[in-house]
Amino acid sequence: MTQPANQLFGRSFALIGMVHLGPLPGSPRWDGSMSRLLDAAQRDAERLRDGGCDALLVENMGDLPYLRGAVHPETTAAMAIATNQITQFGLPVGVQVLAAANREALGVAVAAGAEFIRVEAFAYAHVADEGWLDACAGELLRARAGLNAEISIWADVQKKHAAHAVTGDLSVSDLARGAVFSGADALIVTGTETGSPARPQDADAAAEANRPVVLGSGVNAENVADYVNLAAGVIVGSALKERGDWRAPVDSARVCALRERIDAHL
Repeated sequence: MTQPANQLFGRSFALIGMVHLGPLPGSPRWDGSMSRLLDAAQRDAERLRDGGCDALLVENMGDLPYLRGAVHPETTAAMAIATNQITQFGLPVGVQVLAAANREALGVAVAAGAEFIRVEAFAYAHVADEGWLDACAGELLRARAGLNAEISIWADVQKKHAAHAVTGDLSVSDLARGAVFSGADALIVTGTETGSPARPQDADAAAEANRPVVLGSGVNAENVADYVNLAAGVIVGSALKERGDWRAPVDSARVCALRERIDAHL
């Protein structure tokens, strides 16, 4: 098996906990209260930190159904406010703005003091449930340089909830090398949908591109032992929530259990 190219956040296998924001201003389910949204986000962030997460990733998960490739100004503003508050918990923080609103995510990260962004469709186009998503590496890296921003780009390779027939003649290893060629700082490998684990062989193939590989779906306390030697870290959302439901609050006991299982297998 190919070993991870290097460590993330000083850990041999980093645990990144998801802070799923509730519906933001402008989304169909927005309830009109930023204070309630921020209170819920801070509660989840505190539980993730106290349970042993090494970093946090803030995402507008509650904004279903997602826009394609961009979001409205009110969404970007709300993401920046929420993310800035999450940075106060003292952990490295990342940003993802769905769906593939990568330029907005960069702006949020710069304004809020985050360290990395998760990027869909960084290199190579694909069809997501929102529609066709074009690659964005050229524009995004120019924007990062123009902002003089030290924001790491974590690029998805064959992202969940998407079809990749247009790149069907390329292997996961090919796609990973293409993302690195385009400037990705780390690579994310997922299963086919939320809660679906990545195939170990895909994680191993992506590691050939000589960048940290992060598992982006389906890892939990029961299966994490299968992955600790395949990647530099894992992003976990649903498995750390009450009843395993991404809509529910973070469950402190689940966070602690996953941290303990990771540490036991390192």
